[in-house]
Amino acid sequence: MAQQEEVFKKLVSHCKEYGFVFPSSEIYDGLGAVYDYGQMGVELKNNIKKYWWDSMVLLNENVVGIDSAIFMHPTIWKASGHVDAFNDPLIDNKDSKKRYRADVLIEDLMAKIDDKIEKEVEKAAKKFGESFDADLFRQTNPRVQENVAKRTEIHTRFAKALNDGNLEELRQIIIDYDVVCPISGTKNWTEVRQFNLMFATEMGSTADGAMKVYLRPETAQGIFVNFLNVQKTGRMKIPFGIAQIGKAFRNEIVARQFIFRMREFEQMEMQFFVRPGEELQWFEFWKDRRLKWHKAIGLGDKKYRYHDHDKLAHYANAATDIEFEMPFGFKEVEGIHSRTDFDLGSHEKFSGKKIQYFDPELNKSYVPYVVETSIGVDRMFLSVLAASYDEERLEGGDTRVVLKLPAPLAPVKLAVMPLVKKDGLPEKARQIIDDLKFDFNCQYDEKDSIGKRYRRQDAIGTPFCVTVDHQTLEDNCVTIRHRDSMQQERVAISALRGIISEQVSMKNFFKKITE
Repeated sequence: MAQQEEVFKKLVSHCKEYGFVFPSSEIYDGLGAVYDYGQMGVELKNNIKKYWWDSMVLLNENVVGIDSAIFMHPTIWKASGHVDAFNDPLIDNKDSKKRYRADVLIEDLMAKIDDKIEKEVEKAAKKFGESFDADLFRQTNPRVQENVAKRTEIHTRFAKALNDGNLEELRQIIIDYDVVCPISGTKNWTEVRQFNLMFATEMGSTADGAMKVYLRPETAQGIFVNFLNVQKTGRMKIPFGIAQIGKAFRNEIVARQFIFRMREFEQMEMQFFVRPGEELQWFEFWKDRRLKWHKAIGLGDKKYRYHDHDKLAHYANAATDIEFEMPFGFKEVEGIHSRTDFDLGSHEKFSGKKIQYFDPELNKSYVPYVVETSIGVDRMFLSVLAASYDEERLEGGDTRVVLKLPAPLAPVKLAVMPLVKKDGLPEKARQIIDDLKFDFNCQYDEKDSIGKRYRRQDAIGTPFCVTVDHQTLEDNCVTIRHRDSMQQERVAISALRGIISEQVSMKNFFKKITE
């Protein structure tokens, strides 16, 4: 775990050094849990968004997109339950004066027990070799069984406390299991209390006429209040979905996990409207489809797992997270929720407007049920970077830092390098870029030795580098280098577009999703 934390620190440093992510307002000492995306980061982020958007609206004839406003009528947040129920259970340490989410402290406690169990299994596996039976060991080893029983007890109490809204019990779990503040190392805790996460502001030209509004804490409500607009103007038939990518804002009590949890973040959400009674089968469909979407980019199937919710939100009758193995453990990157008819029904009640769908096959009107898929762009960005970051030891003892980004997501697809800055080689390199720049994001690089230029491109994840040499002027061929294998081959300039297109096309992802 300590080694992983060290790697994570290097990743954060790498993000700044190579233009992926910067601390916001850094010249003014920054702003807590707010970050800016640099020139490489914005390209990677846009590629992730394009992958999600096209997988929704191109691959599904019955899914369309919208872009709703950040500011919305304040009654919307009353109807959605955010004014009354959008809270986190917070606890303070009296010695460090630091504030934490009580549920996260308990989840971290269970994660530490999980780590203890895995270490026992790994140690035994090394000792017994190929004959080792991991399942039998888990069932019979006293230390493992003791930790399993302890975790089960904590989990049972935790789940009940969450569902009962029992803040005293959450604190008692923290006390009973000696959870200490990471900063002070003490157990001097306050009571647990609820804290609303919405940012409030005022809209209006005068103090007397100003109306209290909120920065939206999620993008979903913009979809729900536009349900009838989209359904009628698009002549949509149930089942159908509405997709949206947009900013959301939450006054989070921040864990120190870089861009994993921020106060300003971006969501990619799709609300899928279905007949009442069919929501759970569609829930299973989208649960499976979304996991395929993640696995298709090739970060490693074992890095993903499902996590069913211990506590269902007030609107849900089923909920599952897709978790990814970050350097700091398995964490949620996407949620799939069966939201029932809560949202549309609630907006119908609060607005006084009829929000129903007439089903010609059933010859009746009803409030549709909803299955939601919701993924954080920033968390997806972090998971892609974390899985791609590698420090390779090469032959001869040299090392290189490389981002083995999935080629379709890489910020720069091709770097073109003249061997020397004379003899017409730069001009030939520019011709190649001018020919390919309409298809791919290309970069020209002539500074330093070829080896140093390769390292720079490795560090930003460029999948292909092309070197123009004196022979190129005679035979119109170049040397193309592949990032991951570092293998080089001589190819015709006319073949470059086909070679690169094959590797960087998102079609490769889409085929895996629909298999």
